[in-house]
Amino acid sequence: MDDALKLQMLFQTLGDSNRLKIIGFIGEKECSVSEIVEATGMSQPLVSHHLRTLRESQVLETKRSGPFVYYRLKDQRLLSALGIFSEIADSIEDKEVNSTMFCSPQWWRMHWK
Repeated sequence: MDDALKLQMLFQTLGDSNRLKIIGFIGEKECSVSEIVEATGMSQPLVSHHLRTLRESQVLETKRSGPFVYYRLKDQRLLSALGIFSEIADSIEDKEVNSTMFCSPQWWRMHWK
């Protein structure tokens, strides 16, 4: 698979605030679904859905211990990368968000007129 496509798939996986909350909670430890549900306040089905997506995208890996499944980050460097992106996001001015913003970025519209 092309490197740009892999990066796109990773960013699409990480482009959900619930998934980012889950990753942030898991951090450097292993967590069960019930721990994640309690910490995030999300419903169990919603957490399970996002965990499945993160696992299928190879962001998380699992370990079974008896009847419990524990989730952990596959690569701890993701936490550092997300920290950098968080700093960049903090430096961006708050502006009113509109739906066209997510259709195509301003630079794209200007370049392809």
